[in-house]
Amino acid sequence: MPCSHLFEPLRVGTLVLLNRLVIGPMCQYSADNGCMTDWHLIHLGHLALSGAGLLFIEVTAVLSEGRISPGDVGLWNEETASAMSLTIESIRRWSDVPIAIELSHAGRRGSVEAPWNGGMPIDGGSGRGWQRQAPSSLPYLSGNGAPRALDRTDLRQIREAFANAAVRATQAGVDSIQIHSAEGFLLHQFLSPRSNQRGDSYGGSLQNRMRFPLEVFDTVRDAVPSHYPVTVRLPAFDGAGSGWGIEQAATFAAQLQSRGCNAFHVTAGGLQPESPPAMRKEMVVVRAVKRVVTVPVIVTSLDPNYARVDAVVANGHVDAVALTRTILQSPRWPWNAARLLHASVETPVQYQHV
Repeated sequence: MPCSHLFEPLRVGTLVLLNRLVIGPMCQYSADNGCMTDWHLIHLGHLALSGAGLLFIEVTAVLSEGRISPGDVGLWNEETASAMSLTIESIRRWSDVPIAIELSHAGRRGSVEAPWNGGMPIDGGSGRGWQRQAPSSLPYLSGNGAPRALDRTDLRQIREAFANAAVRATQAGVDSIQIHSAEGFLLHQFLSPRSNQRGDSYGGSLQNRMRFPLEVFDTVRDAVPSHYPVTVRLPAFDGAGSGWGIEQAATFAAQLQSRGCNAFHVTAGGLQPESPPAMRKEMVVVRAVKRVVTVPVIVTSLDPNYARVDAVVANGHVDAVALTRTILQSPRWPWNAARLLHASVETPVQYQHV
């Protein structure tokens, strides 16, 4: 039988994944003041039985004012850490799938309602919302109101918040940390000249725009053990018009690897609401990144076809594939893919005897 590359092991730093299927982070907007709830146990628990090689906890705010919505998961104090620890402990009783987390700060994309409530901006003075922060005082949406430009004290506090959240994640039993630097969130806002119009050493040239995201990475890297895997969600491009693009993404990736980044998850769009992802152009950036790094590169796939997803890995275009919408629509996708591709995948013993 032909060999399936999708079900070969993959090493991310010192972490060995049994296959190259990743359950990507999916925001649920269902936390209680940053604390995971029973919904997260149900959501992550059933995905932990999928047979994928790695399971991601959703975008997790390092500060309460770094959330997208009031329902975002956080990791900024002992209460949020305790709730996450309980969720992971419950999952661990029934699954040994490696668990990763995506740490983030929403910046100017924050203080909005959950999508099912319209996703509209929440007034910072309403008691439910908060003052948005960003590299420059440029709003994400015209109705959002201008965010407050971050000063040097703010930048130090955010760096420390990322580091503290990273330590809490390791203590909660998380196996790998990903720093979210894409999809229009704060670190991406620093990278792009469309959202970063600062006149100090954190704005202007590419080296200056990369400065704060690199400082955040270094702070997290130093806060966790040297063997602990730290990865980055990398922006492929901003969208229409000038801004962040292929050469800048490759330069950023090379700098991150030199600092100890163990993998990249390349994703596109998000900086402006009118700039949706474009998968074909995203793969152009993936190829450019792979030319300058030697660590694994991951991309999200919305293709439900098992053979085509396997071919993306087999052809060497990417090293692993992240599933989001596909795995929600077909929770046993890895089982079916393994059967079709003549591979094997771990399944719960309870289900093997039904």
